[in-house]
Amino acid sequence: MTEKTAVTPPAHTAPPAAFSHGVRKGNILQVAGQVGFLPAVGGQPPTVAGPTLREQTLQTLENVRSVLEAGGAGWDDVMMIRVYLTDTGHFAEMNEIYNAYFEEQALKQAPAARTTVYVGLPAGLLVEIDALAVLG
Repeated sequence: MTEKTAVTPPAHTAPPAAFSHGVRKGNILQVAGQVGFLPAVGGQPPTVAGPTLREQTLQTLENVRSVLEAGGAGWDDVMMIRVYLTDTGHFAEMNEIYNAYFEEQALKQAPAARTTVYVGLPAGLLVEIDALAVLG
């Protein structure tokens, strides 16, 4: 049986609870919900990329990408992306940012996606994104 392996890129902050940034088992990689924190700086608390949806979304996507790469995957391996917004008014802007980002990534096929509103993120955070990838 294939072992389950935690995936944590070195530049990520330590999770605030008992979870991993990603978990790989066999050819499946689940990326936990990522937010728009800048790369970790030792001895300092996590820093949000900025106050805007654009800044946070782009950093969040980069954080997801970082976990994918640490787990041996890339965007073309992603089967499903889930986006959680804190404000229904952000849907149009999120779609615009998302479409431009993935156009730059030159994906062969877009993954399935779901966007929902979730109001439970810590103060100041506007977006959270998770992903499921299947390698090979």
